[in-house]
Amino acid sequence: MPSILVIDDEELFRESTAMALRRRGFDTLEAGNGRIGADLARQHLPDLVLCDVNMEQMNGYQTLESLRRDPATSAIPFILMTGMGDTAAMRKGMDLGADDYLPKPFTAAQLFGAIDARLRQRDVLRQNAEKKLEELRASLTLALPHEMVTPLNGIFGLAQVMTTDAASLGPEEVMEFGQNILASAERLQHTVQNFLLYGQLEILASDPSSLSQLRGRKIDRCCDAITSSVRRQAEIAQRAADLHLDLVDGRVEMAPDMFSRLMEELAGNAFKFSRPGQPVRVSSAVEAGRFQITVEDEGIGMTAEQAANVSAYRQFNRGLQEQQGSGLGLAIVKRLAELHGGNVKILSTLGKGTRVTVTLPGEGTPTQAPTLQP
Repeated sequence: MPSILVIDDEELFRESTAMALRRRGFDTLEAGNGRIGADLARQHLPDLVLCDVNMEQMNGYQTLESLRRDPATSAIPFILMTGMGDTAAMRKGMDLGADDYLPKPFTAAQLFGAIDARLRQRDVLRQNAEKKLEELRASLTLALPHEMVTPLNGIFGLAQVMTTDAASLGPEEVMEFGQNILASAERLQHTVQNFLLYGQLEILASDPSSLSQLRGRKIDRCCDAITSSVRRQAEIAQRAADLHLDLVDGRVEMAPDMFSRLMEELAGNAFKFSRPGQPVRVSSAVEAGRFQITVEDEGIGMTAEQAANVSAYRQFNRGLQEQQGSGLGLAIVKRLAELHGGNVKILSTLGKGTRVTVTLPGEGTPTQAPTLQP
């Protein structure tokens, strides 16, 4: 049975509540104040904490804050109990992260109902987390080995041919082999760089000081950075004619190298998942202190569910189509936008294409004339 920690400095109330819980079959721990309760929670990691608000040594709010700051106890369901009837006290507890609120006095039915509801919710969250972890394992198993082994096989195979048949190869063949080796090496490098970048962004997300420094940088001429990044991706895909630009210049609160990377991933995905001859449109706009970039293609597209579930290492329909990439491109775009106070909106229709709009803190420059692709 689940374990419940009851924290209350009213001994009679605490003991009667604990007795009722034990009769229901719960393993029950008791603490006479918040300080002892917080120590017991860290030591035993109960399935749920039932805590009074008004206690002389470390009140319920302070106990809640203490447990929410500790990664080991931050996810434990926490129910506050109090004799106060005002909604302000209830709101304060919820703002601090309480999962539920029980006004004293309460009946056994109300107590068990609140506990059962919180434990059910905890189980659902655990199941969802386990499902996502399993999906992540499966995606890693499919994506990363493929993305690393495939270009390595190309490098090794071509290098072996050049080594064993060097005397019979002409200059044009050597050049072709060298170009293919370089392309495979660049693909492998991109996979490794994305893997490292995503890890770096996750670390930054948990470090307020580093995150503040990251957000303090700016890029003034977005139009130049966008044009340079997306044209390079078009050249790599050998699809310069498919690229269409309609840009308004502006300033964005993001480091130039990070902004260029964001644009490379957006454009790279658009070319990767569309065919030669299908247009890739890149546009920008400025609205109410926000800089907006949109990249649109007419490629394979995604379902609404797939678009909503874009995340690191997650690929869709890999068994049905050959997708180059580790699934990190759009995940990096989303993380970069979020870390800089922006957001990403993905609209996609399976078989018709995808439109990705990134909105970032920024503003327009004094010259707002559009830059059009000839």
